[in-house]
Amino acid sequence: MKLKIAFLYCTLLALPVITTTACSANVANPASTESAKSINTVNGPSAADTSALDKNNFDANGIETNQPTLITKKETFSMESFTTFGGKTINNVKVGWEAYGQLNADKSNVILITHHFSGTSHAAGVYEQNEEKTSPNIGYWGALIGSGKAIDTDIYYVISVDSLVNLNAYDDHVITTGPATINPETGEPWGLEFPVVTIRDFVNVQKALLESLGVQKLHAVVGPSMGSMQAIDWASAYPDWVPRMISVIGTGESDAWTTAALSHWATPIRLDTNWKQGSYARHNQPTEGLVASLMMITQHALYPTYFNQQGKTLGYQAVEQAPLENINAQHSIVKWLESRARQRADKMDANHLLYLVRACQLFVAGHGNNLEEGLKHIQAKTLFLPASTDLLLMPYLAESADYQLKHLGKNSELETLNGPFGHLEGIVNVKAEGERIAAFLSSAL
Repeated sequence: MKLKIAFLYCTLLALPVITTTACSANVANPASTESAKSINTVNGPSAADTSALDKNNFDANGIETNQPTLITKKETFSMESFTTFGGKTINNVKVGWEAYGQLNADKSNVILITHHFSGTSHAAGVYEQNEEKTSPNIGYWGALIGSGKAIDTDIYYVISVDSLVNLNAYDDHVITTGPATINPETGEPWGLEFPVVTIRDFVNVQKALLESLGVQKLHAVVGPSMGSMQAIDWASAYPDWVPRMISVIGTGESDAWTTAALSHWATPIRLDTNWKQGSYARHNQPTEGLVASLMMITQHALYPTYFNQQGKTLGYQAVEQAPLENINAQHSIVKWLESRARQRADKMDANHLLYLVRACQLFVAGHGNNLEEGLKHIQAKTLFLPASTDLLLMPYLAESADYQLKHLGKNSELETLNGPFGHLEGIVNVKAEGERIAAFLSSAL
C-alpha cells in the first residue's frame, strides 16, 4: 500500500483526515463524553512493517506503508475546571486520548507521545478491526509505534492526548476544548473569549490525565515538532516525572525568527472578512483565509527537492498557458498546493489555528525568563533528532538546546535526520533512527 506524502502535508500542518466513525465525542458534540479509563489495545494479524524510506526516491507514490494491525479507540478525559498558565479558568474541559499496549502492575512503563501542530492523539494503529491498514487511517507514527517496533507496545504502555485547541476541531475522531467549543456559561462558542493557552497548559492537562490513571512517573516522553515543545517542557516543569525525553524535529524555544515566521500563518485568517474578530459560525468560517494559511504552512514544512519533484509530476513549467492568459489563473503547482489545503480545511477551525500559533510563539522550555533557566531544571537523558533540510524548525534550534544541556553538565545526545522532505522528515523518515530510539528508551539512567 502506498503512502501519499502530499496528503500527509507536514508535521506542523495536516496529517491525513481520519475517515472512520468510531469515536465517543468531539468538539462539535460536547454532550457526548465518557470518563477517562485505561485502554486494552490488541494486536491483530501481523503484516510487513513499513519499508525503509528510500532517500533517493522522492516520488511519494513509492513509499510503502504496510503495518501490523494495532487496534485502538478514542477515550475522553474530562476536568470540571482547569486553570491556565496565564491564570484564567476554563470550565468543562474535555480532551481525547488513545493508548497502545498494556499498563504494567506498577504503572512504570508509560511512554507519552505529544503530538505536532496539526496532529491528534491518533499516533498509531487503526480504530476498527476491519479498517483498511493504510494511510490515512493509520496513526501518523505507525512505523515507530507497535509490536516489535522502536516504541515497542509489547514492552511499553504508550499514551497520546489530543491537545487543547486542537486544529482538527471538526474531525469525528478528535475531542478537544477551544474557541469552537460551547462555553457552558453562555451557550455559545467561546470564540476569542477563550483564554490564551500555552504549551504548558497542554502539558498540565496531560499530567492530570495520567494522574487520573494512577501514573506517577513516565518512562519517557517523545514528541515531534510542537510535540517536541511539550516533551522538553515536561522535562523542565516536572523533572521527577521524566527520566528520558526525545525531541524530534524540535526546539527548546521559539526564538525571534521562529515567532515572526509563525505570525505569517495567522495573517490570512485575520484578513478574511468572514473572520469577524473570531465571531463566526462554523458554516461560515473564514475558509479562504484558513486555506491560504494551510498552503503557507505546507510549503514551510517541506523542502524544495520534494516540491520540485512534485512539479515534474504535475508537468509544471514557469510559462504555463493558463496563467499566461489570465491573471486569476494559477500554475499547476499552486493549484496542487491549494487543493491539498482545501481538502483539509473542512475539518479544521480557524480560531484554533490562531491559538496554536500563539501557544508556539509563547514557548520556551520551562516557561521562564530564558531557555537556560528552563534547561537547568531538566534531569532527564535527552535525545534530539532534527532534520537537516528542515526550513521550519531549523536544526540550529535543536542544536542550541543540546549544546546548552551539555554545557550544563546534562546527558544529551543529537543525531540528524537526512532526507529530502524538510520538516516532514520527522514523520515519514523517523524510522531511520528507530534502532537509536529503541536503544535510548531501553538504556539505563
